[in-house]
This record gives sequence, C-alpha cells and structure tokens, in this order.
Amino acid sequence: MPSNKFTNLDYEDIKSSIKDYLRANTDFTGFDYEGSNMSVLIDTLAYNTYQTAFNTNMVVNESFIDSATLRENVVSLARNIGYVPRSRTAAKGTISLTVADPTSVINGNTLTLRKGLVCTGDSSGTTYAFAIPEDRTVAVVNGVADFGQFEVYEGTLLSKAFTVSGHSEQKFVLDNPFIDTSTIRSVIFRPGEIGDGRRYRLVDNIVKITKDSEIFLLQEIEDEKYEVLFGDGFFGKKLDPNTDIRIDYIVTEGREGNGARNFSFGGDLYDGLNVSVNQSNLTITLTTVQPAESGDEIESINSVKYYAPRLYSSQYRAVSATDYEAIIQQIYPDTESVSVVGGEELDPPQFGNVIISIKPRNANFISDFTKQQITTELKKFALAGINQQLVDLQILTVEYDCFVYYNSNIFNDVSTLQTRISNSIQKYANSLDLNKFGGRFKYSKFVNIVDDSDRSITSNITRIQMRRDLRAEINVTSQYELCYGNQFHVNLEGRNIKSTAFTIRGESAPVYFSDEPDGSTTTGRLTIVSVDSNGEVVTIDGNAGTVDYMHGEVLINSIFITGTSLSQNIIEIQATPESNDVIGLKDLYLNVDLSKSTINMIKDTISSGDQISGVSYPTSSSYTNGSLTR
Repeated sequence: MPSNKFTNLDYEDIKSSIKDYLRANTDFTGFDYEGSNMSVLIDTLAYNTYQTAFNTNMVVNESFIDSATLRENVVSLARNIGYVPRSRTAAKGTISLTVADPTSVINGNTLTLRKGLVCTGDSSGTTYAFAIPEDRTVAVVNGVADFGQFEVYEGTLLSKAFTVSGHSEQKFVLDNPFIDTSTIRSVIFRPGEIGDGRRYRLVDNIVKITKDSEIFLLQEIEDEKYEVLFGDGFFGKKLDPNTDIRIDYIVTEGREGNGARNFSFGGDLYDGLNVSVNQSNLTITLTTVQPAESGDEIESINSVKYYAPRLYSSQYRAVSATDYEAIIQQIYPDTESVSVVGGEELDPPQFGNVIISIKPRNANFISDFTKQQITTELKKFALAGINQQLVDLQILTVEYDCFVYYNSNIFNDVSTLQTRISNSIQKYANSLDLNKFGGRFKYSKFVNIVDDSDRSITSNITRIQMRRDLRAEINVTSQYELCYGNQFHVNLEGRNIKSTAFTIRGESAPVYFSDEPDGSTTTGRLTIVSVDSNGEVVTIDGNAGTVDYMHGEVLINSIFITGTSLSQNIIEIQATPESNDVIGLKDLYLNVDLSKSTINMIKDTISSGDQISGVSYPTSSSYTNGSLTR
C-alpha cells in the first residue's frame, strides 16, 4: 500500500490528503468520493485527524514555558527551575497611632494592638479595610501608649489551621486566592507544647538551609492558590505527627486599594493582662502619614515567562545585567523595570561600579530608605569589589503635534474623532514598547495607530519633540547636565533648544534657554535670551553652557535661578530628535505626554469631494517651527 505524509492541519486539506491516499490504492480505484457513503467515512476520518492534530499541538505547546498559554502550566514549568511568581500585593499605607488613657482603664504596663483589622480608608468613594499580620505591643508610659509609625495592609486577615498527619501525601493548601504572600505568618505548635508556638520563616531558596532550619516555602498551584511546604529533615526541620499549624495571611484587592487615605481607627486593643480594653474611655489619635500605595495584581504570565529563566540563569549571583534584573525583581517585588549599566560604559568610566535605576510600579521614584534596603540585599549576591549605586531614573518625555486629515463624508464630528485618536495614543503610551528601560518610541507604528483610529482618517502629519524637565535649585548657584540619549536635529541658524520661562539674578524679565551651533551639526553654545518690549530677541548670556548635538547632551554652566514660570521649580527644555524613533538609553525612561501634545483636525478637501483638483488643499509642514520658546 502506498504511504502518505499527513502534515496538514487544515480540515479541508486533511480530507483532500485522505482522498489522495485512497485514490493511490488500486483497491479503491473508481470510487465516488463525493457522493457515496465513502464521503461520510472520509469526513469522519478527517475530523478525527484534525482534532488529534490540534490537541497534540496544544499539548506540545503547553510543555514549554515559551509557548505555554495556561497559567497553571506556565507556573508549573517555572517551578521546575525554582521560580515562584509574585503574588497579588496589598496596597500599603503608613499611619501613626497614639492611645491616651486619662482614666487609667488599662491594666498592666503594656497595650497590644491585635492583628487583623486596624483601620479603614477611603479611595474614590470606596471604603477599604486595612490590617496588620501580627500583634504590636508597646509600653504604656505616663498613661500614653505610642505605637509610632507603621504600615497597614489593605485587605482582610484570615487564618487556616492544620494538623500534621504524618502521611507523605498530606498537603497544606491555602484555599483563598488573592493572597499577599508577604503577609503570610506560620506558627507551629508541637505536640504537648504550651505557649505561643514557634514562628517559622518564609524563604525563597534552600541556600544555607540546614536540617534544623525552621522554615517553609511556597508554591503557586491551580486557581492562583498557594501550597505551603515545610522541611523534610534534610532541607528544613521536619514536622512531627500531631503537630498543629496556624497560618495567617491577608487577602487583598490589589491595586484597587491604592490611594486610600483619611484612615480611621477600627482595631482591637488588649491590656497587659490580655483583656480587651473599653475604647470609649480612651483617647485614640490616628494620623495618616502616607496614603496607600504599591498595591498590584498577581504577576502576569508574560512576566513569569520573562523572569523565570533569567533568575535561574543568575544562580542567585549578580554578574551580568540580566542577573541584576532578575534578582532585583525578587528583592523588590514592586519593580516594574530595571536599568543596569556597568561603570565601564560611562563617560568617564567608573570601573568597579554598577549603576542601577529602578522604575517602581505606580510611581516614578523610590525612597532613599528603600534604595538602602535594596543595596544591602544586593550585596549578598554581588561579587566582591563591585559597588552598586542606585540612582533615580531620568524621564525622557516624547511630545507630538499631529495634523490629522479626515473625510467629512464618512464622519464629521471633529471632537469625537479627536477623542478616538487620543484613546488610541493613550493605549500605545501604556504599552510595553515604551514602559520599560530601553523602550523605543516607534514613529511608523505611532503614525499607523493614528490612521487606524477611525476609517474616516485619510492621513496624518506628525512632528515629534523630546523634553527633559529640569528641577531648578532656587536662589542657589548650580550647574546642570541633561542627557537625552538621542541625537538632536540641527538647524544651523539656531533655536534648536527651547525652554519655558524662568528668571535669573540680575534680570527682572523672563528669560529662556536657546542655542547657537558652532558652524556644524556636532556642537554648539547654550545661550540665555529674553524678548524686549519691541519683540526683539536679546541675548543675556551667549555662553551659558554647551550643547552636544551628536550625543544629545546639554551642559549648563553655573547659574543662579530665582524662579520658574512652572510650578515645582520646573523648567521644560525641548529638542527635536534627528530620528523620529526615540530610544530610552541607560537610565532614561520614556514617557509620552498627551497633556503637552496636540491633535489638529484638518478636513481633507480632496477625499471629501470639495476640491477634486486639490488646488487649495491645506498642507501641513513636517518640520518644527522656528519659534524662540516652548
């Protein structure tokens, strides 16, 4: 019998292959494959082959982390290389709490704030509960218990109890999804043991773990739930039969709790004799120090696919840039993007240093305290003699001026068209093309997004600008450096650099930054200019700094700034990129600013049929204007 290769995955192609196979067999010569019962059998065989091929393809895809699509499979594959996906993260607020006891109703010398509900906060008209995962006890001094400042977690504290059976197949599964794993607390009560039990700590790897280490690990299972794993006697202390386990954890709404503020107390207080205190006799002062922030959803499938192999390849040592990226993600889960630059790449070089910039979720900067914590943790993984420096990211803002032509016969509501275009641009601005270090503003993609916003749009002319925001030191002589990371487009007549207004010592009128090329497209001088009452440009300082057009750098000499036209002492300084594809290099983080950009709607008179000849067709320049200021 002749052989045939069934390689098609399309139903009709499979059926055709079966017919060809049968026709090649002399026993079936002359059969009517279209109108006989044989056609029904062929359809059945083709359908079965199609289903088998589809299922086989899906099974094979789900066997590899790069091609898997189901979360359970991606997580399981990541688990094989020691990666635990980041859980949902509770929004954390900071409060200060003081309790005064004017009538001496508190017995003993301490006051305890019980774990669980502490306060409630409001965000966008919705009330959220905030809890703590463990008790806080302070001394009562002169009738006052000062709990100081501490963090509260959005969510509800739950507890799960287990008893160790000794069976090898026993599993300790937390039934609730949406758990913030950083709030999990595990307490072990051995058989016959009396007291508060022993607190076991959560670890994420077995490095330096011995057979007596009182630890537990976590792994995500189906439906975004978690299984708690205790030691086996080799790695971690093994639990004896009849041991009781209590696991407390907070279930949270994630990023929905961000922004909650105006906290009001709702917790339980117990005195030194472990008796609940009547709060009506107390004066409780709760102050909101920091509104809730840093709440986030569970780690996405794409993020797991990206970080799991990188953390595995790092082997918990920081050598390459990808090692740092993966390890920082574990140390500081609120990381959205990381930039790591070796000191040898800087100008001038800084050998032995690693420059790190971190973009946190739902914020632009991290606090000095958090920087110090991350640096301390990184030293556990870094090579000896290598210093890590955490610096604030630098935001490179992209602005656009769109001139959009539309066919009024298809759609004539200009306001609605502008809204549709803005929504499309906003979606692109939030995409992964931009929101990461090393992001790239892709001009061709941007232009297509504008064109595809509505079928009435016939074309668009879009001009691109780059902007850096200089935060000026007021009434202080300072020098500044602004790096754009992209080559500037140069007009040899100047006015390539433009700024918003500011004032300097010795000049009452507003002044602006401008530039004068040195007769080439390589370098130029930064100038400070103003406009007199006749509208004439007056040069105040013809040598205020230098401009490196090739590397996209602006150096400002010592200057005494007394004020700015914008709030927060900001001076906006813009330049035109040589290429409309703008790249965020090193510590530059791209941001598209819709609020400072424009969308101009222009009727396409040719497509609309008003002027078929195109004699009075309204044209728009593809080049920036030569104005002095922003």
